[in-house]
Amino acid sequence: MMRQRVIALVVLLSLGMAVSAHAEVKLAFVDIQRALNECQAGKRAKAQLQDRVMEIQDKLRDQQNEVTDLQNELQKKGMLMPADQRQNLSDEYAAKLRDFQQNYKNAQDELRQKDQEVTGAIVRDLATVVRNIGEQGGYTMVMEKGEILWGVPSVDITDQVIRAYDGMHVKAGALAEQGQPEAPASADGSDDSGSQDSGQFGSSYTSKKRSTISR
Repeated sequence: MMRQRVIALVVLLSLGMAVSAHAEVKLAFVDIQRALNECQAGKRAKAQLQDRVMEIQDKLRDQQNEVTDLQNELQKKGMLMPADQRQNLSDEYAAKLRDFQQNYKNAQDELRQKDQEVTGAIVRDLATVVRNIGEQGGYTMVMEKGEILWGVPSVDITDQVIRAYDGMHVKAGALAEQGQPEAPASADGSDDSGSQDSGQFGSSYTSKKRSTISR
């Protein structure tokens, strides 16, 4: 994180030196996590994810209760049972425990994947909105809040981004599908944010996977 902030400062200093004395440097920043939490698409997605979490928890709770009941029965009555009956009960307990553990892992994977998919779709939309606002507003650069050490509140355009996105009334991910293609991945799996194309530069944020709809 410190390395990223140092790089951000170097970029800003280099930018200031590169712009001529007669040109206006207009900077802004956006809190992507707050925009994700407060935009209508983010609120809907979070509610849907929470509903799915509750549904999964109910199913897992029932399975866990079955496993616990079998475990208690085996501990309390197992020694009094005939060997074959005790073995059958032990096998049933082991099978249900394995099923529960596998279902628990599958549920975690499902929720994590859903979180990443929905978060990615909305964040890419937000990046498109940020790019449009940046171009229309004549901004030299719009940075993500987490990448800067300090900024005056007056250059925070998060509320403007949220209002603009909500006003479009689009399905999550629709803006990104209509916009510029994402930057190609580099050898280490990260986006090539060095491109001068504004669409590709804006999309590089999604590869960092810091934001999440479940936060």
